[in-house]
Amino acid sequence: MSSPQIRRADRIMPHDGALQALQRGFCCRVATVGEDGHPYCTPLLYVLMDDEICLHNTSAPGHFRTNVEREPRVCFEIDEPGEVFDYGRFECDSGLAYKSVIVFGRIRVVEQRDAKQRFCEALMAKYARPDTGRPKGFFPRIDAITVYAMTIERMTAKETILPPLAEQWPAKDKTRTPHARP
Repeated sequence: MSSPQIRRADRIMPHDGALQALQRGFCCRVATVGEDGHPYCTPLLYVLMDDEICLHNTSAPGHFRTNVEREPRVCFEIDEPGEVFDYGRFECDSGLAYKSVIVFGRIRVVEQRDAKQRFCEALMAKYARPDTGRPKGFFPRIDAITVYAMTIERMTAKETILPPLAEQWPAKDKTRTPHARP
């Protein structure tokens, strides 16, 4: 797969950091392409399992499943927004502390019931509250969901770390606005 250059190479997150962000990320967005060429982006819960990104949706046919069956290439995104900070004299001289991971790959439907069971257990281990008192490992609606597994063909990750107050405006003026007048 041809990879465009990352414009802000100074923000590249190391591979281990990207995997950690994937492990703890909450909600992902998966972009597919419809038959008409229009992108379709769906927010979903997910787990990283067996070196793949696994997620689920209803088993009822819909836009997401139709797109995946027609074109398995997808784009996956998670982000961890942090604080907005000022670095210069003008309102537009602001930045955002964040981490983001984008993955390109191919997605497929997982048909095996035992793999769907493992996915559901991993999903509950990640998202469920441990003290609910509900039975564990029992998923009576497992046949009402579709589980998907996405290969990781290419992954990019970037981050901006919140600078200490001594590096933020007004303590330090890093105004970048061109032709600005005070």
